[in-house]
Amino acid sequence: MPDPVRLASPPCLAGDVGPDGFVSLAVAADQARDVARWRRAERLRLRAQRDALSVADRQGLAAALAGHLRQLLTERFGGAAGLVLSAYWPIKGEPDLRALMADLHAKGVVIALPVVEMRASPLVFRRWQPEMRLVRGDWNIPVPPADSERLVPDVALAPVVGWDGAGFRLGYGGGYFDRTLAALAPRPFAIGIGLQAARLATIFPQPHDIPLNVILTEVGVQFPGERP
Repeated sequence: MPDPVRLASPPCLAGDVGPDGFVSLAVAADQARDVARWRRAERLRLRAQRDALSVADRQGLAAALAGHLRQLLTERFGGAAGLVLSAYWPIKGEPDLRALMADLHAKGVVIALPVVEMRASPLVFRRWQPEMRLVRGDWNIPVPPADSERLVPDVALAPVVGWDGAGFRLGYGGGYFDRTLAALAPRPFAIGIGLQAARLATIFPQPHDIPLNVILTEVGVQFPGERP
């Protein structure tokens, strides 16, 4: 298995590669450009804020998030045994839930990881198991090998850089997660995983943005529309 420390970024890092590649749908060009510039600045600010956390702080935040996620899965899905949960491989200061992934696997939850098989297309999901030897995918992200079983998630976790009270997620700008949610039918129950300090008044949602079902932070579940 590759070294989990020397990793690149989640699939939607494409926004870092081409921040001006924002595509609007029925939105004025000037507005779309303004939103794209603002989002890029907020990504940089929020990622710097997250990167500045100490190792101890990161571990504490991850432990709190894992506890809340476990409780949410128990309350909403009876623990999710037999369901497919799409998780993520943590990079760039994202909360590390790999220990919880292994524990859920042991309890009968089927774990998948998202994979970019084709640029600018919906993600696919491959089955993950503890001790599996991963390979380097697009943007150097560790993913299950190509011969792994393909799955369709019932529940999907999405790491967020920023988020707002309406349930919208500020990601890395590539649009992969929104594109994937739009393509899946039925749509999985989508849970944003992030930090309370990353809450924004709004992300200025555009037509392609899809709100998540729940935002989960270290202080607990934040439902869309919930006031601070």
